[in-house]
Amino acid sequence: MKIGILGGTFNPVHIGHLILVQEVQQKLGLDKIFFIPTNIPPHKESYNVSASHRFNMVKLAIKGDERFEALDLEIKRGGISYTIDTVRKLKVKYLRSKFYLIVGSDLANDFPTWRYFAGLRKAVKIVVAKRRAYPLKIKDKFIKLDIVQMGISSSHIRGLIKKGLSINYFVPGNVLKYIEKYKLYKK
Repeated sequence: MKIGILGGTFNPVHIGHLILVQEVQQKLGLDKIFFIPTNIPPHKESYNVSASHRFNMVKLAIKGDERFEALDLEIKRGGISYTIDTVRKLKVKYLRSKFYLIVGSDLANDFPTWRYFAGLRKAVKIVVAKRRAYPLKIKDKFIKLDIVQMGISSSHIRGLIKKGLSINYFVPGNVLKYIEKYKLYKK
């Protein structure tokens, strides 16, 4: 089984994430892609939206698409979320699977700062979605993919909400309803 891993804060999950995984899934013929929201991200400041809210939004965003699955293993583990710990856990559970870690070129440029990156590179194939705004500076044997560029970011979406502006079409409709129901990102 070929399994993709997309980790992140998903704060909130948006259509850019969904287009990314769909393109990677189709281009590489992956059987499944796991969305794994971080508990506490090691490279970003924490936000006022709980990990459980972020996980619930991911579940809503991918609901009904059998190719994708949300896993809360980093949230259940607690503490700072390190990709190497997650990969090790998945490799034990899915013994005969090949794993593909999906990242944008912005994150790939930070690989030297990742915990046990050398071990991570041996454990998974790394798929880098090239982003025009973040040219890939690291030379490595990554799988590099050209992906549709959306120019959408979670920080931009949060900014729109804080200003009282619409985020309709930036996030799936059920995620928008969830954000509105729980008044997320207003403060």
